[in-house]
Amino acid sequence: MVRFSFVTLASILPAALAAVRHFDIPITVTTLSPDGFERQGIVAGGTFPGTAIMVQKNDSVIIPVHNELHDPLMRQSTSIHWHGFFQARTSDMDGPAFVTQCPIAPNATFVYSFSTAGQTGNFWYHSHLSTQYCDGLRGIFVVYDPNDPLKDLYDVDDEGTIITLADWYHELAPAAQNDFFKTGVVPIPDSGLINGKGRFVGGPLVPFAVVNVEQGKRYRLRIFAIACRPFFTFSIDNHNITFMEADGIEHDPVEVQNIDIYTAQRVSAILHANQPVDNYWIRAPPTGGAPGPTGNPNFDPDLTRAILRYKGAPDVEPTTNNTGGPKLLDEQMHPIPQELPGKLGSGPPDVAVTLNIGQPNPPFWDINGVSYISPTVPVLLQILSGAKQPQDLLPSEQIIILPPNILLEVSIPGPGPHPFHLHGHAFDVVRPSNANETNFINPLRRDVYPVNGGNTTFRWMTDNPGAWFLHCHIDWHLEAGLAVVFAEAPEQNLVGPQAQITPQEWKDLCPEYDALAADLQ
Repeated sequence: MVRFSFVTLASILPAALAAVRHFDIPITVTTLSPDGFERQGIVAGGTFPGTAIMVQKNDSVIIPVHNELHDPLMRQSTSIHWHGFFQARTSDMDGPAFVTQCPIAPNATFVYSFSTAGQTGNFWYHSHLSTQYCDGLRGIFVVYDPNDPLKDLYDVDDEGTIITLADWYHELAPAAQNDFFKTGVVPIPDSGLINGKGRFVGGPLVPFAVVNVEQGKRYRLRIFAIACRPFFTFSIDNHNITFMEADGIEHDPVEVQNIDIYTAQRVSAILHANQPVDNYWIRAPPTGGAPGPTGNPNFDPDLTRAILRYKGAPDVEPTTNNTGGPKLLDEQMHPIPQELPGKLGSGPPDVAVTLNIGQPNPPFWDINGVSYISPTVPVLLQILSGAKQPQDLLPSEQIIILPPNILLEVSIPGPGPHPFHLHGHAFDVVRPSNANETNFINPLRRDVYPVNGGNTTFRWMTDNPGAWFLHCHIDWHLEAGLAVVFAEAPEQNLVGPQAQITPQEWKDLCPEYDALAADLQ
């Protein structure tokens, strides 16, 4: 199973009062072989997946990130995004390179400091510089709620119920990216991993990860898709699972047998260990390329497995079969009452934006005719330097200015799947992909959703000033331009109760990065 690093036992025990939790994370290069193929990788805290961060509701975190990267074949600067956190007044801690900060230079330390601010559930962190996280820099972040309104549905919720789904590449990310730009073929992973372990065709029989359960108990499985490209269809042979959370937002429970989990999405699902004592396959076959001469001959989606082992079962691989069964549908996902379903109402939006996806110049993507390229000065720094109008921002055609406190509706027509992630907010999906009707009463709410046909429509309130990325979370697509930036409420970032808090160390990042030689950037 994935290895976890804990600061103190208190970091995973219920806390009566909010606390400040410290996690010291070195970013280093090490030899990795999660599927049996050895290669160099970039890791957080020495492991893949990286150091697990586990805190309690309302805790704040202080996370010194030490950049110790030194391999010239991979990115040597870095930047960490704390995926799913709204970062009110701390947009500078959000992490995407050249949106909210300059990267952290080699041999430098930057301290990320922010409050979880009442958010609970499943989050994660990853590099947000180019395609660096495809080389390994990714980890999970859990915020536990001791007063979870759905806690009566499960008995066990601890580090043993965490499940990570990842893709893995034998080629280093910069080289794979160069091949992609030359050929137009999106890199296909060599293997899929569950809890950091997997196999590839013809490779060694790496032992599958094991999730241990006891007959009769109910387990809250926290499932994280920390992938660069594919989506996964998650199931456990001979068991139903009950969906209950999407991207840190709890929803009405729905019992199913299969759940599609797109890259960067997180899901909680309850497993009732009510079957005979035995071993059962956990399956999460990824999409994103088929084995064979036209794809990656190493890649067999069916090898993305783990073992559910009941207490008392022998230490052997399962012989169970996947019998199919119902899959979770978007139309079944409704936030619980505590999450205020339908809070945005059914009235017309104050502002409506249509984002048309195009690919007139493969492999590059664009939105409304513009392929995103990172600015040389982070958008947040431009805002805090006084930029208020489109003509003030560079490059202005890639940045959309939003007024404060409006109901914004974003429509994205066209095919996919493109799992779009919004920083700084979660959104209500009032028209899911390929749906014929809108739902303003209890639409699903999350921060990653796949645009996959029809006219997918999201809504949110612009009540969180900052610079917020909206992008496809297939990292290869993001690097090929499939993104925009929202400059939300520019003037409120500067003065007033929502003004950004920016330490001097953040202001020093750009001069330090700009002074680097090109090969260190």
